[in-house]
Amino acid sequence: MDEHLAPAGRDPSEAGRGELVIVTGMTGAGRSTAAKELEDLGYFVVDNLPPELVGDVVRLIDDKQGVDQPVAAVVDVRAGIFFDSLREQLAKRFETRRATLLYLDATDDVLVRRQEAARRPHPLQGRGRLLEGIAQERVVMAALRSEADLVIDTTPLNIHQLKSRVARSFGTPDTVRLRITVVSFGFKYGVPVDADLLADMRFLPNPFWVPDLRALSGLDDTVSSYVVGREEAEEFLTRYVPVVQTVGTGYLREGKRFMTVAIGCTGGRHRSVAMSEEIARRLRAVGLEADTVHRDLGRE
Repeated sequence: MDEHLAPAGRDPSEAGRGELVIVTGMTGAGRSTAAKELEDLGYFVVDNLPPELVGDVVRLIDDKQGVDQPVAAVVDVRAGIFFDSLREQLAKRFETRRATLLYLDATDDVLVRRQEAARRPHPLQGRGRLLEGIAQERVVMAALRSEADLVIDTTPLNIHQLKSRVARSFGTPDTVRLRITVVSFGFKYGVPVDADLLADMRFLPNPFWVPDLRALSGLDDTVSSYVVGREEAEEFLTRYVPVVQTVGTGYLREGKRFMTVAIGCTGGRHRSVAMSEEIARRLRAVGLEADTVHRDLGRE
């Protein structure tokens, strides 16, 4: 089977700039998964596109969004791929784009299992057997496979592993890194529904009961020092930030690049705000991308 190699001559630092990725391959080999991953990487993705319309889409994106907007088009037997050399056409027609042909493949038995699990007929099956449709598709796609810049055999891969392969081949340092949002909130207003991790700061003394601090928020230095400067707060931060790092590493490995860390207190004004800011600061200090959102600040 083919090795999973990046296209020859690619500069990883420029991946995605002006890119045109044609996603093709066998039905059931993972074209939709690859397309969704490319979309998550910032590509403008068009699915089931007739080959003769690829040029129109590229020109439209060039005009409206600029040549730096990466584009991906999924073309396959559903559109009737009856041409000699798609790769040659792309090289001639798109001077503003670096064209890459990505071909996804898998063994027949795996394609059969996936197609049966999807409970959809093969587009070339007709009234025949599923294996006959697969065999016919291999004949139609043979020329494209031989000309592909990158062939990925998805036989041994699950969805997360395939997404990771696509990200490594077509992502940039900016698009494949983990983005963490640390959200402060008040339990009295409800827990954020999009939280991946949640921590409760109500174990810390509440600045609300300190007259000089009540009208301030966790964004003020005096409140932040009162909350973060406590021994128990430091113990929590020392233990919790590595947990976020560990989970984040796992998220990236599984193809998930966004994490929401919810930090709560009673009203979402003092403790959760101060601790969210400190957690985000410590995450940035270790090289992670972390922003803060204070959902309930100002509601009281």
